[in-house]
Amino acid sequence: MQTRLIGEMSVSAIGLGAMPMSVEGHMPDEEQSIRTIHAALDAGITLIDTADAYTPTEAEVGHNERIVAKALASWGGDKDAVLVATKGGHTRPRGRWAVDGRPEYLKQACDRSLKALGVEAIGLYQHHRPDPAVPYEESIGTLVDLLDAGKIRMAGISNANPAQIRQANEILGGRLVSVQNQYSPSFRSSEPEVDVCEEMGVAFLPWEPLGGMNHVGRLGSRHAAFGQVAAERGVSPQRVCLAWELARSPVVIPIPGSSRPATILDSLAAADLRLTDDELARLD
Repeated sequence: MQTRLIGEMSVSAIGLGAMPMSVEGHMPDEEQSIRTIHAALDAGITLIDTADAYTPTEAEVGHNERIVAKALASWGGDKDAVLVATKGGHTRPRGRWAVDGRPEYLKQACDRSLKALGVEAIGLYQHHRPDPAVPYEESIGTLVDLLDAGKIRMAGISNANPAQIRQANEILGGRLVSVQNQYSPSFRSSEPEVDVCEEMGVAFLPWEPLGGMNHVGRLGSRHAAFGQVAAERGVSPQRVCLAWELARSPVVIPIPGSSRPATILDSLAAADLRLTDDELARLD
């Protein structure tokens, strides 16, 4: 199955989620972050996911977007072949996570992201999280305005339930291309959203596909079957995990975060790991 996102661009099976590079407590130096992005691009990754809220402090909104822009500017490859996805609608007051889905805020956030990324139009702009204080149709209607204004080329949503996915696609006139929800061996409750995305031909981008920054190193011990299959195959549990997610549906494009070249290269190798039916049954 070809998703609308893949139909628009030749998107790699694995993307690079840039979040761990710019969150308080998980922020390596800028040079290492850029090396990691360059390694991902050199290896064939064509999707980079970021957000204005991936920042160590409220005063540095757009920090991760600016790192992505610097990495692309200094990379010698074909920049036009890379899709940069970002998000708006989360805020970081005093280091906390909050939401703001007001149309006026989302338009302001989009303009700020355009500046941070140094582009005339954002490849994929995603509404980060529903705001209970704002009607969902108003937030998604802002994506329509941004598309029509040429400020974004494609529109997506994040942290949405099946009804919201269908509603967003209807408001967007069938132009919804992606849904980004949490999904991993530790978080399986987005299964219905994966099914809806497959039905609609919309890309599903699992965030924290390896279980999150604080648990990724213990994935094989927390989920014994993944550790066992990894040992049998002679690969990392993380690679097995991403291969399992890729096997879940043809619309799934995992976006593991990474702060070192070695880890993103290991993640990318999951695209070539074909798990058997028996292995998938064990992992499920």
